[in-house]
Amino acid sequence: MALNPRIKDRMTGTTPAGQGKGAWLAALEQGSNLLQSATPLKGFDVYVVGFHCAKGEPDFQMEAHHYCRVVNDDLLQCVLFDGNTGDANLIGIEYIVSERLFETLPEEERAYWHPHNFEVFSGQLAAPGLPRSAETAFMKQLVNSYGKTWHTWHTSGHGHGDGHGSGMDLPYGDPKLMWSFNREGECAEDLEQDRDRAMGLDTEANRADRRSFLDLARPQWGVDAMKDDFSGTTPVPGVRDVHAASDGGAAAP
Repeated sequence: MALNPRIKDRMTGTTPAGQGKGAWLAALEQGSNLLQSATPLKGFDVYVVGFHCAKGEPDFQMEAHHYCRVVNDDLLQCVLFDGNTGDANLIGIEYIVSERLFETLPEEERAYWHPHNFEVFSGQLAAPGLPRSAETAFMKQLVNSYGKTWHTWHTSGHGHGDGHGSGMDLPYGDPKLMWSFNREGECAEDLEQDRDRAMGLDTEANRADRRSFLDLARPQWGVDAMKDDFSGTTPVPGVRDVHAASDGGAAAP
């Protein structure tokens, strides 16, 4: 899975515990390269980078690099890493479904799926290496979609809620159900600025480009799920909770 040369290298996690590869492992890898198939991994070539927080834990935040396979128009499967380099750590998985598929889920299942409209319209979610027109078209396809994300390893060096200073050197503890940010000011400012600076991304330009399809946005489940966990936040256009809409609440300006 070679990266586009325009994509800047990015590694955010700590070095895992353990010693170097032994001779037996090197031999195994050589044999697998010659004789074994990696067919299930083919097609994971859609690359996006964004931010997650643990549901109910507003300070547990980290950058996530998604490598996704488009199964069909309604479903993507993604593997998550803490960077885009050859030594990046596998930190979790995400399934992405369209609004149409989400609406077939029972109500108790919907509590596991976070909404994506803020990630799209805030400009936070980016597809590095794509021409801006192609990235904008791709983000348009994600409007009103949802993700179910589990992180198994918190390797972030930013120290946001990891309890291990510079990040965990092994995947300790239970997997965490992750959530999306849904208002400006929820994602730690240094987390976003560090990524944009390191990768040459322009969140404000992304936001401006995506205003062109704001009319497609509909109220989503889960936008207000962590509303009371943050303070001093600001709504953005196109992001509204389905329950607030049914109660006649004001839409984001």
